[in-house]
Amino acid sequence: MLVSLRPDRSAGVTAAVIGVAAVSLLRAPADFRAWLFGAILAAAAFGWLRCVHHSRLILDTPTSRIASAAQGYTELFGFGMPMAGTPVLSPLNGLPVLWYRIRIEDRQNSNWVYRGEDESDASFLLEDDSGVCAIDPTGAEMMIGRVDVLVQGDRRTTQWCLLKNDPIYVLGEFATIGSIDPDRDTARQVRDLLAAWKTDHGDLLQRFDSNGDGVIDLREWEAARAEARREVLRQQRELDAAPEAHLMRRPDGRRLYLISDMDPAAVGRRYQIWGWIFLVAMLTGLAGVGWRLVG
Repeated sequence: MLVSLRPDRSAGVTAAVIGVAAVSLLRAPADFRAWLFGAILAAAAFGWLRCVHHSRLILDTPTSRIASAAQGYTELFGFGMPMAGTPVLSPLNGLPVLWYRIRIEDRQNSNWVYRGEDESDASFLLEDDSGVCAIDPTGAEMMIGRVDVLVQGDRRTTQWCLLKNDPIYVLGEFATIGSIDPDRDTARQVRDLLAAWKTDHGDLLQRFDSNGDGVIDLREWEAARAEARREVLRQQRELDAAPEAHLMRRPDGRRLYLISDMDPAAVGRRYQIWGWIFLVAMLTGLAGVGWRLVG
């Protein structure tokens, strides 16, 4: 049960702040306890609002099939597959994985002390019955249930990983590269290309100064514009002819980018449970602040 309730990293940090503040209450001077209760209240409120928002976002967002997914913020669910090329190998046991995170701790007396962490950033594939999508894990909240622990002497190494054929849930920015862009603006692309050519005046003269007078006159500029249009149209045809490639990546701004090896309902329930935990901590902090102020 403890493993199944493991929070994502942000919720884990928030819970740790609350825990440290709660333990500090036992030995803190009376005048300082109101500040500790305030810290618990603030951290718990942040955690509660975040978990409620994420749970509603996950449970209310319909799961899309890759082939028919809308461009933009989307939820996908399928099975993990490796990219072609050199495989990602686990630092723990050398076996191929799709993704890993390693945490290293050393024993000091009876405690484990954090020493460092490493995480893979290579993309992998998500496959459903309609197609394949590349997943870029950079910047994602990774909520992974598979945990391996290796203890060698006074060093403990903990690994979270995704393996081939693992079920994978992703909520993030979905984009199709190589598809026809409905917002294509040929005129703007021609202007941008001409502006790029003008930055290299010597090359521009060599290509379009047909009379060799060192100046691009109106007739020569129209020739350059026509050539730029031909180049833009050629690039558009190449893009239209290219096979479509689907990509899931981190959204712009602060929207949640989540990758998990659980189904969406289980992920949403986990955030709901942690929302209740933070709510209890928030009410405790509020009661403590009120008690100290009245006292």
